[in-house]
Amino acid sequence: MSERTIVPVRLSMSEGDFYTLWAPKWRQNGSEWQAFLGDEDAVLGFESEAALLCFLESGQRHDLLDHPDWDTFAASGANRVTPTAQHLYDLIGLPDYLAGRPSYDNVAAVGRGLEIVEALATVTAAEHAVIFFASHSILRNASRGADHYSGDQGMSEWTGLGRVVLSNWKQVMEDLDAQVKAVESTDFSAAELEDAQERITAAAAAAQERRDKRAQEKEEKDKATDPYDKTVWAAAGIDPIKVTVDLKSVYTLRTYLDGKPIFLGKWGEIYTFDTPKTLVRWIMENDDHGLARVSTWEDIVAAANAGELEVSVHPENQYTFTGIVRDIDKGPESVDATQMGRCYEVCADAADWAGDDSINSYMLANPRFQDYLGYMLGSTEHAGYVPSKPYTQHAEAWKGLEEMLVKRFSKF
Repeated sequence: MSERTIVPVRLSMSEGDFYTLWAPKWRQNGSEWQAFLGDEDAVLGFESEAALLCFLESGQRHDLLDHPDWDTFAASGANRVTPTAQHLYDLIGLPDYLAGRPSYDNVAAVGRGLEIVEALATVTAAEHAVIFFASHSILRNASRGADHYSGDQGMSEWTGLGRVVLSNWKQVMEDLDAQVKAVESTDFSAAELEDAQERITAAAAAAQERRDKRAQEKEEKDKATDPYDKTVWAAAGIDPIKVTVDLKSVYTLRTYLDGKPIFLGKWGEIYTFDTPKTLVRWIMENDDHGLARVSTWEDIVAAANAGELEVSVHPENQYTFTGIVRDIDKGPESVDATQMGRCYEVCADAADWAGDDSINSYMLANPRFQDYLGYMLGSTEHAGYVPSKPYTQHAEAWKGLEEMLVKRFSKF
């Protein structure tokens, strides 16, 4: 059933297709109600959406004017008279669905059809149709969906439902046909109908454009949302990092406080682990390290003890040194400057955390390498410098940086 309180429907009946409005069950003043667009005598059926819209805008009296949400419905777009696919009801052809197997589509069509037929019978007090539903409880099982007919007795019950409908449907439809009064399109001028149809088409197009825009915005938002942001690491502001040198990788942790890096470690030694699982087990059993003084560290420990901690390394926290020495030796055009810059970042962070002057001292001892790094990383302080062959000395100097970093690791 639709979440909308008043829905447009198309009913395929003995005399053709009719458009009308249905107000599914609602509660008011302690009583339950449901209604269709109608007058004192019958449900009003229209040959087209345009004719239905013309009637609604004509100011003529009808039963839905007293519905609590009528004013809201009447103020909505011209496409308020356009049924969705779920509200296209083939009543005259309903037995045909029962002739097939109880597939999802067939059961759904039968369930929806029986639902609105019962609503029509109840609202109009169509005698034979009311008795039909009161006498056959098997009719209500179709609303349970295709799974209801998947068991050992499912096909037997589906066949039984088909027999009940087939033997009574002609009389039910005759009963309901008498309760739906066709409103001739000739009640409205050709100009009125044409104008109504143009407005319906325009409103439908605008609605589709809004849906497409919302879908696109959602898709863009989903793409922009980084799954890492939902992890305990992101919430704590402490990140796993992965460092790979010569095809060998180790894992550790790092955060920043007041712009200063803090690694998982102590006294200049960075505690490293060959697998994420080893790192998690260590976290559960140890608290003598620099990160333990970070206020959110207990959140990490609690997640580990609860078995909920997974080491998720964000791509920005993966540092791959492999291949840089070789590429430097080939020439500047072979070096991935982004990779080099990121790897230099973790080297500088490690030295900064350790509180030593090793990086600065190393650069002072290798001024040409400092110029080379400045050139490769786009530093304005080294404008005018252009690397020249041979590049072996720069490759060896970079190798020295790697070795300085690895020496800080507890294991590698």
